[in-house]
Amino acid sequence: MKRTENLLVLFAAVGSIVLGAALSPVTARAAELRVVASTPDLGAIAKAVGGDRVDVTSIARGTEDPHFVDPKPSHVVSLNRADALVEGGAELELGWLPRLVESSRNAKIATGAPGRIVANAGVQLLEIPTGPVDRSMGDVHPGGNPHYLLDPRNAVIVAEDLSRRFAALDASGAETYRANAAAFTSDLKSRIQGWEARLASLRGAKVVEYHKLFEYLASWLGLDIVGQVEPKPGIPPNPQHVAALEAKMRTEKVPVLLATTYHPSEVTAEIAHRTGAAVATIPTSVGDGEGNTSYVAMVEQIVTALAKAAKSAPSATPAPSTEGH
Repeated sequence: MKRTENLLVLFAAVGSIVLGAALSPVTARAAELRVVASTPDLGAIAKAVGGDRVDVTSIARGTEDPHFVDPKPSHVVSLNRADALVEGGAELELGWLPRLVESSRNAKIATGAPGRIVANAGVQLLEIPTGPVDRSMGDVHPGGNPHYLLDPRNAVIVAEDLSRRFAALDASGAETYRANAAAFTSDLKSRIQGWEARLASLRGAKVVEYHKLFEYLASWLGLDIVGQVEPKPGIPPNPQHVAALEAKMRTEKVPVLLATTYHPSEVTAEIAHRTGAAVATIPTSVGDGEGNTSYVAMVEQIVTALAKAAKSAPSATPAPSTEGH
């Protein structure tokens, strides 16, 4: 209830700001398109495709869980001025983006408008439920798993789609968008081969993840995800679940535990200590970690973290312990 009240106060407060922005004189600017991206990884790809013709602003920070972003007046103002909004889709931003868009009063980025770009349009989503979905299942996305950019092959699809969508909004820049997207995807494809070679020894390896977040990464690299620290997506782990998971990890000699920077590190550290697994802390967006300033840099850090964890994982697992339970 408190979060809802805060949102209402926020959106009431920004009303006058948005109205003022809408009525203020338009000033000259170099960029042809003002683009707002819901997350920094989408923003980085949009900038790579748009180059100097786009001015890109990202709403979420790289260190934030993209499911839970605190809205700010500046977000509404940015959306009010936007020519295009690039969102991840698959209900990734369901808890915060719709209200921001509504409050922005910008028809250019309304649902179905040319400036409303859902980045997963050409991506083959994983884990689309085949039956009814309810809250008892945890944070399950009816449209499929939304973390598709952890597979760089999907970034190729997104970049190519953005070049077409930007060209439709700014026809005079069509050739620039096409050329930028071609350069980005060509570079990415060549890097993908190198990344796969560096992690070839992990293909087929069993791993555990904190949250159901790394399915696309596992699909790309051939990892076998055998469990999650959360008993259900978004539900904090309880001692009984953790004990069963640790027993499974010891029995199956799971070498790597996949974690993020925004989930409880003390929990993954304890599980790793009791099972002998090595923790790979994976950046999940651009801006998540030092030097992580582009999509390519993000994937490079993911690959480096996995390679380090695989190298440091001990060959034998410790004996079971009740310490900490």
